[in-house]
Amino acid sequence: MRERLLIVSDAWYPQTNGVVRTLDAIRTELSTRGIVVDMLTPEAFWTVPMPTYPEIKLALTLPGTVAQIIAAKKPDFIHIATEGPLGFAARMHCERQKLGFTTSYHTRFPEYLSARMPVPEEVPYAFLKWFHWPAAAMLVPTISVANELLDRGFRQANLWTRGVDPLAFHPGPKTLFDDLPGPHLLYVGRVAIEKNIEAFLRLDIEGSKMVVGDGPQLEALRTAYPSVRFVGRKTGAELRAAYQSADVLVFPSKTDTFGNVMLEALACGTPVAAFPVTGPIDVITAPAAGALNTDLRLAICEALTRPRAGAHAFSTQFTWARAADIFQRHLTRVRRPAMTAVGVGA
Repeated sequence: MRERLLIVSDAWYPQTNGVVRTLDAIRTELSTRGIVVDMLTPEAFWTVPMPTYPEIKLALTLPGTVAQIIAAKKPDFIHIATEGPLGFAARMHCERQKLGFTTSYHTRFPEYLSARMPVPEEVPYAFLKWFHWPAAAMLVPTISVANELLDRGFRQANLWTRGVDPLAFHPGPKTLFDDLPGPHLLYVGRVAIEKNIEAFLRLDIEGSKMVVGDGPQLEALRTAYPSVRFVGRKTGAELRAAYQSADVLVFPSKTDTFGNVMLEALACGTPVAAFPVTGPIDVITAPAAGALNTDLRLAICEALTRPRAGAHAFSTQFTWARAADIFQRHLTRVRRPAMTAVGVGA
């Protein structure tokens, strides 16, 4: 009998972000190992846009409905990836049925909320601590995030690194931006206030700036910075070509827990410039990968001196196979017998 894993996530396609890419990569890797991976995501429900973050669709459902779905899947393992409505309902079911489960911490929603609304960070952090407390293992992307959460009173934090697909992201010739003066400085990601993009866009620096991505700030920034080329969201070969054609990836965020785009750029041979904060300090750990500096302009200038071959070589240590090994090892700590059906009111 093949083992079954259920991943519960409020973040899923058509969203394009690090959470979705990570879960999809882990699903693919574990499937090659003979594990049946089921996803419980908003695509199975009616949804509403998340306030202040409309790209995220929240599932409209009842805890009993989620409990029925989980029971019907009869998973050997349950991983709750997000703290939204589906994650909350799954957590309730596991607690009531005394089922072990693992969780993962992906996003600094307290900081995201405080950037949009006058909400003290302590309030959402208290909820997050409560949410993850009963998990047999809470997985976090970096040591820095682990230390921050432990300092805030979280019970545990287990390192779960990320990977990059070398078939999707690899070195290649420059094919874009040749109509713009170099060096070519690239941002990739959501165009939103928490990404701190203006720290990059307002820099007085030689070269051209390009932004790949969309989000709530796109039109405002396009108006405010007419000299910047905004090309919208790109995927697949188009995204790879953007990385290959850039001289530096600029990662100005101070709130990301990891930053998968840094690995994608490095795999294409593009060094990274960033602030020395959580995420970049855990990824850009050698000069070959790029440069960190509290002065982002200096970080860019330093990163421009890094050989592309060194950036690519550095990226090879980040594999999805290794990330899946870690994920799977923590699952085995909480195996439970397959579940039986429960009523709607459970």
